[in-house]
Amino acid sequence: MTRPVFDTAIESLPLVHRGKVRDVFAVGDDQLLMVASDRVSAFDVIMPNPAPGKGALLTDVALFWFDYFADIPNHLTETRLEDVLSNPDERAQAEGRSMLVKRLTPLPVEAVVRGYLIGSGWLDYQRTGEVCGIGLPKGLQQASQLPEPLFTPATKADVGDHDENIDFTAMTDRIGVERAEEIRRISLDLYRRAAEYAAARGIIIADTKFEFGVDENDQLVLMDEVLTPDSSRFWPADRYRPGSSPPSFDKQYLRDWLETLDWDKTAPGPTLPQDVIDGTLAGYREARTRLMGPASG
Repeated sequence: MTRPVFDTAIESLPLVHRGKVRDVFAVGDDQLLMVASDRVSAFDVIMPNPAPGKGALLTDVALFWFDYFADIPNHLTETRLEDVLSNPDERAQAEGRSMLVKRLTPLPVEAVVRGYLIGSGWLDYQRTGEVCGIGLPKGLQQASQLPEPLFTPATKADVGDHDENIDFTAMTDRIGVERAEEIRRISLDLYRRAAEYAAARGIIIADTKFEFGVDENDQLVLMDEVLTPDSSRFWPADRYRPGSSPPSFDKQYLRDWLETLDWDKTAPGPTLPQDVIDGTLAGYREARTRLMGPASG
C-alpha cells in the first residue's frame, strides 16, 4: 500500500492554503496544485490520524464528475504534474491524488442542495417546519424525500470553524442577486442530473454541496470537489427506509462513531481506531465502485 499522506512536504512550490483535506500550492500566477491528503475531518475538526488512500479515492471520484459535467465550466487545466514537480519525492506525494487547476476568485458561499430531509435540515424542520427558511409540508419523517430538491446555501468556514446555513437573501447580500440565482440554477441542475445517474446504480444522493469561483472574465466556474463522499451524503437505495437515518457510503460511519464518545466536537479530535478507518474507507470504495465501476489495476 502507498504510504499515507497526512501533511504534504512539497517545498518547490509556495504553500497557499492547508485546508481540512487539501493542501494547495501556487503554480505561477494563474494555476494551483491541489493535493488531496489522507486527513479525515468530521464536524469541521481534523482527526489526528489518516485514512490511507482516501485522498486518491476522493480525487478519482471528483475527476469522474468533472468529466460527466463537461458542459459546465470547471477549474481543471491540461498542465501535467511532471511539468510542475520535477522532484520525484514531491511528485510521489501528489501522484493520483492531485488536480492542477485554474486560479480563481472563490465565492464565499457553499451551494448546498438537499433532496432528502436529513442532518441539519431534519433538525431545522423539527424545530420550525422549515429548512433554511423554506417551508415544508407537515408530517415529513427523518430521511423523507423532499417534494423537490432544495437549494440551501451555507457560509464557507475556515479550518476549525463550522459552516453555517444561511437563507437565499443572505446569499444575495454576499454575492449579488444575479450571481446567486445563477449558482442556484446550476446547482439544482447538477444535483438532479447526478441523482438520476446515481439512482440507476443503486445510490441515493441525499444531499451535496458545490463550490464555485469566478475567473478573470467574471465567468462562473465549478471548483474544488464535486459529489465525493466528503461533500455528499450517499445512501444505498436497497437499504433506504424513511423514518430513520439510512446507512451511508460517506462519513456518516465516522460521525456515528464519534457521536458515541464524550467529545465536544472541538479540536483536537480523537484518534481513530483501525476498524473505524476501515469502515469509513469501505463505504467510500463502495460508492466509487457503484458510480464508476471497479477500480483498474
